[in-house]
Amino acid sequence: MPSDKPRVLVCHAFSDTLITRTLVSTDLINALSHEARNAPLSGIIEIVNAGRLRKDLIPLWAGEADLPTPDFICEAAIKSLKEGETFYTWQRGIPELRQAISDYYSQTYNVPVGVDRICVTGSGMQAIQLAVAAVTSAGDEVIVPTPAWPNMAAAVELRGAKAVTVPMSFEATGWQLDKARLEAAITPRTRAIFLNSPCNPTGWVASEEFLKDVLQIARERGVWIIADEIYGQFHYGNAKTAPSFLTISTPDDPVIYVNTMSKNWAMTGWRLGWIAAPAQLGQVLENLVQYSTSGVPAFNQRAAVAALQNGQDFLEEQIAKAAKGREILLNGFASADSIQASAPAGAFYYFFSVDGVTDTRRFALDLLEQTGVGLAPGTAFGDAGSNFVRLCFARRHDHLEMAVDRIREFLKRG
Repeated sequence: MPSDKPRVLVCHAFSDTLITRTLVSTDLINALSHEARNAPLSGIIEIVNAGRLRKDLIPLWAGEADLPTPDFICEAAIKSLKEGETFYTWQRGIPELRQAISDYYSQTYNVPVGVDRICVTGSGMQAIQLAVAAVTSAGDEVIVPTPAWPNMAAAVELRGAKAVTVPMSFEATGWQLDKARLEAAITPRTRAIFLNSPCNPTGWVASEEFLKDVLQIARERGVWIIADEIYGQFHYGNAKTAPSFLTISTPDDPVIYVNTMSKNWAMTGWRLGWIAAPAQLGQVLENLVQYSTSGVPAFNQRAAVAALQNGQDFLEEQIAKAAKGREILLNGFASADSIQASAPAGAFYYFFSVDGVTDTRRFALDLLEQTGVGLAPGTAFGDAGSNFVRLCFARRHDHLEMAVDRIREFLKRG
């Protein structure tokens, strides 16, 4: 009798140099899950792959600084490896790291965050994935203001839930998120509001009053807040840090904080992050870690402890470097009439549009090909940012100055 199982027929066509295998009975892509098939291509990585081998490259496309991880952080990992810490470890994170994260919150925001609220993850991206997994099921909705880093919406969609975008508006005073529009997007299926402040890519920073309003909405409507405050210390206002939900909420409020070691301490390649959440979620988060990565390598965590305990001077240097980079761009493009942008209040991105440019993917590819300057096209950040491009300014100042010159020259050529 015929089998219901798909058949794979392999044909071998022999020549001096070629063996061809042809699948003739089924389409393997269509046999995948809907979520996997529809995982979006990264508009940023497309540009990166197109230019990463150029010798004249100025890579301003990714959200990272250009300094390697400091030696004192690397040495902590090396010491751990030499001491044989290569076994399974605490799935919520080693006690020393959870305590260091707790201390970091206390020192940064003057708010106590108990270690029972901390869960270490294998990157900020995994922190987002676990937060989404904790609060949504297939068919649920998560509100995502845009322009936004694309990975958040993708994490929601891969879960089988729906990312409901709420466009921000670009105004003379900068990017704005309308509270009424945000609340109006809530439906019976809404499970969470994702809020990234300071914002990647726009540099928008939510005021404390705005955060209070959103928290009140979450309380009244019974939805979670997933708070991405990764860039909280890259803040160019009067206060040293950007406003945070931590200072206006209680430990039992429906807020899940996602964070990473990547930005503050030049550890993007280490893939290490954490979640801070109500203590009641601790076992659930541990279970989710167990069934994804089964924990973060101990030697990575020792490096993170060193960064948190001894990395304040390095972090302050990073912030000062970004502030100077921001100044270089604001001054360099001040007289470029065709460029429209607002001064970012936080994070380390310059998000700008160019008069007459509607296809920013093509613009980014052409700019890369003709000048060697690599930028991220706004099409990667949702419809609300599609006419903009993103430039990371947490980079070498001479490269930023060269990039300004090359971009301006490129624009003059039309």
